[in-house]
Order: sequence, then structure tokens, then C-alpha cells
Amino acid sequence: MRPEQIVEAILFASEAPLRSEEIARADESLDEDRVQEAIEQLRQLYQESERAFELMEVAGGYQLLTRPEFAGYLERFDTIPRPSHLSGPALETLAIIAYRQPIGRLEVEYVRGVGAAGVIRTLQERGLIDVVGRGEGVGRPLLYGTTSRFLEHFGFDSLEALPRPDELPVVLRDRTVPLLPEDEGRAEEGPVDPDQAELPLDAPDLAPATAPDLAPAAVPERTPATAPATAPDPAPDPAPDMGPDMGPSEGDSA
Repeated sequence: MRPEQIVEAILFASEAPLRSEEIARADESLDEDRVQEAIEQLRQLYQESERAFELMEVAGGYQLLTRPEFAGYLERFDTIPRPSHLSGPALETLAIIAYRQPIGRLEVEYVRGVGAAGVIRTLQERGLIDVVGRGEGVGRPLLYGTTSRFLEHFGFDSLEALPRPDELPVVLRDRTVPLLPEDEGRAEEGPVDPDQAELPLDAPDLAPATAPDLAPAAVPERTPATAPATAPDPAPDPAPDMGPDMGPSEGDSA
């Protein structure tokens, strides 16, 4: 067997990129230099014969991949594996991690402005990111970085092949937004509670609006009917004036 035939057979059967030293283990007659020569010969052969596939450098290794212009034909068949698609939030989170790794979850959430725990868990389950270390902050948070599966998924040979940040529609580099002169003092004081904000001196004194009284109307008390008038009780007649008590008379003595 010729070296290029052995290399071609191994790459054709492999589902993942293979490095030169890995391919060289297939036969004793192979070494890294012969593998590299065979790869260059295969590349030239595929290019000259206009094959529907090409030999690409992916994730630090080599892999046979179908040319992009034939993707429309492959999508019509359910038996051909299709790459999994990522949602918008997953792509945003993955881009932040790729450009700023190693990075912690809190920093990712700070950049995106929303929670990222669920998205990070999904990216981990798909093997696109993994824990690469711990930070030096409080609690030593987990730091995340991309994996070789990330490079395979997007067809990058290494992280250096990523587009430059200035070529992206959203710049992920650290940039501080300048404050207006009148906002500098407020930024140092912190956010102002609207309920604690002071009114300007020339503002009218507005009393806080009160909610309308929705209590049920009071039912007027019904006064009891007036009892019929009765004549006042006549005062008792005064006893007759008998005059001063003179004591018993002489005729009355025994």
C-alpha cells in the first residue's frame, strides 16, 4: 500500500480530525513527515480532479469534509447527519467565551445583561465549552473556555483563525462608556431612588395624589319613633297647715 492510500483510508473512516502523529500509528512504515507528504499529495489530487470533498485542517488535525457548495444537496436526505444548530442566546454566550476565555459566568452575564446559567449548561452538554480553571475572586468561581469540539463545529484550525473583534457586528472587547459631565457626580453617588429624588426649587409643590375613597356610603341611622307625650304626674297635695303644735288641751287630759 502506498502511504497516501493508507492516509486517505484513515481519514475517510474517521469522524473526528486526526493529527499527523495519530495517523502515523496506523503503520510502521509511516512517520510524521511521510504523513505530511501524503496529505499534500491528496490535497493536490482532490483539487485537480475537482472532487466534491476536500482535506481540511480542523482543530489541529486533518479531516475530509464535503465542500460547502454541495450543502444544499445533502440537506435533502435525512440519512446524512446534520450539525446541530444553536439558538441566538447560545451563540452570543459562545462568542463571549471564545473571545474572552477564560471567563466566569458572572462576567458573561455582565456582558450579555441577562442570566447565562442555563445557556452555559447547554453549551457544556454539547461539548463546545468546558471548565478550564478557577478564578481568584471570592469563592473562586469556575472559568470556562472553548474545546476542540468548538473548533470542529465551526471548522476552525485554532483560535487564531477566529475573526478579529473589529470584523464582528458586535464588539466584544472591553470598552467604557464615557459619562456626561452632569452625570459624573451621580455615578459616584450611585443610583437615585425616584421616591427619594428632590424636586427642583422652581417646581410647584404637588401633594401626592391620594386614591379615591372607595368605602361604602354610610347608611343613615334610623331614629326610633317618638313615644306619645304623656301628662306629667300631678304633684301630691300639700298637707293642711295645722298651725303650730300647741300640745294637747286641758280638756283632753284624762
